[in-house]
Amino acid sequence: MPWRGIRDPYRIWVSEAMLQQTQVATATPYYARFVARFPTLAALAGARISEVLAAWAGLGYYRRARHLHEAARLVMREHGGRVPDDPQAFLRLPGVGRYTAGAVLSIAFDRPLPVLDGNVARVLSRQFALPVNARTAAGARRLWALAAALVPMRHPGDWNQALMELGATVCLPREPRCGACPVAKSCRARALGRPEAYPPAVSRRATERVRRAVALIERRGRVLVEQRHGALLAGLWEPPGVELANGASAQTAVAAKLAALGIGATLSDSGRRVRHAITHRAITVEVWSGRLTRTAPRRATLRWVERSHPALALTALARRLIARD
Repeated sequence: MPWRGIRDPYRIWVSEAMLQQTQVATATPYYARFVARFPTLAALAGARISEVLAAWAGLGYYRRARHLHEAARLVMREHGGRVPDDPQAFLRLPGVGRYTAGAVLSIAFDRPLPVLDGNVARVLSRQFALPVNARTAAGARRLWALAAALVPMRHPGDWNQALMELGATVCLPREPRCGACPVAKSCRARALGRPEAYPPAVSRRATERVRRAVALIERRGRVLVEQRHGALLAGLWEPPGVELANGASAQTAVAAKLAALGIGATLSDSGRRVRHAITHRAITVEVWSGRLTRTAPRRATLRWVERSHPALALTALARRLIARD
């Protein structure tokens, strides 16, 4: 992992932002490209948000990129370009919570602050046979208190990284590698013969099934995309589309969407169906092929993109839709 063994708070911060809700193997190449494009906090702060989102494209959970960019600008403006090592000051930055503060400040500045992610919570729950889950408010409070009590004054960053690595590589959710665990002898869950019973499972949010239709309009090898608005994936780009009510005609809904954008096109069902998931939403996307009947209007929220090199921050769904079969 390229962010291990460094003390640069900016790069540690970037890595921790990327690792939220993302596996290490997925985040690693994105991290390398991101810090090559924005090697310093000043470079990130000076970039346009569209550039930041384009560099982040494909990693998902784009609010992380927006917060990181906004926070970088605040650090430049209010902290002289230096990442604050004071926990309260750092916690006031956009997107920074208790975990991020603990990870960045303990590793970069030796601040004796705890961390608690899924891996650390699992290690602590098993070590002490605590029947609590960090996904519940009460469980999180108990585990945070335990993590805070255990973090050492010396080399707290090493301690925190060790706990995270132990959970990620040895104390696995299923089939934990107890034989390779350096603290197996003190593990109460192992002594009880039930390590996988800790932490106890909690009920997940019910899956919401969504039906969506999009218009794939191509011209000279380029595809028309629209910039999204609203709370979900705002600022990203994808082919014009609309969510469908139960029983609604996809063709009618897509045609109305295009008309609202000033786009005239004939539509035909491509027969292609794409399944896509965002958090608890399971989306089935109907793809409709469109042929322009008049020139598309020039708007800031409409662009033509190359299939192979879109050069815009596309949603994950958009990249799947415009990729050639």
